[in-house]
Amino acid sequence: MATRRKFLAGAAVATSALASTKWNRARAAGEAPKMGEFLFVQTSKGMTFDKGSSKLTLTGISPITVYFTDRPERIAGNMKTAAFIPFWSEGKDSFKSDPPNADISLLENGGLTQIIAELQEPVLNGDNLSYTIKVLKGEVPVKANDVSVFIDIIGRPLTPMSFAGVGRRAYRRAYW
Repeated sequence: MATRRKFLAGAAVATSALASTKWNRARAAGEAPKMGEFLFVQTSKGMTFDKGSSKLTLTGISPITVYFTDRPERIAGNMKTAAFIPFWSEGKDSFKSDPPNADISLLENGGLTQIIAELQEPVLNGDNLSYTIKVLKGEVPVKANDVSVFIDIIGRPLTPMSFAGVGRRAYRRAYW
């Protein structure tokens, strides 16, 4: 298990370094870096759900949010979960104006339960992250353990191949 963690940690560092190097070379050459459609994954030890207020609280949230793209670039990395919250800031392309959908995956009784929801109004308090959610598909239990949230950032298209907003891209570039 420790070897696997070391391998994954090393792979994440190498991927981040490679992406950063490619971006810096493109910037030095005066080229605009190629952008991808980023997806995010958050994991937590558990969750609670208050149906009355539609408040989903991820308890024991990982301090790291993983991001990745698909083809052609296949970029992967991570960022602090606290740095992810500003994606809901004001602006025409923010998550506040166009909330992302998410697949909330729960491992229960040896099976997988999936809920599709729209995420709104994140609040990070220590190692608890709360979202107000609008359930689109599935039934959210009051409590669960071992939770993964797969966040889709589809927004308003700028080009036929791009769904992410300019502000979100600039934020990611600044982070690297």
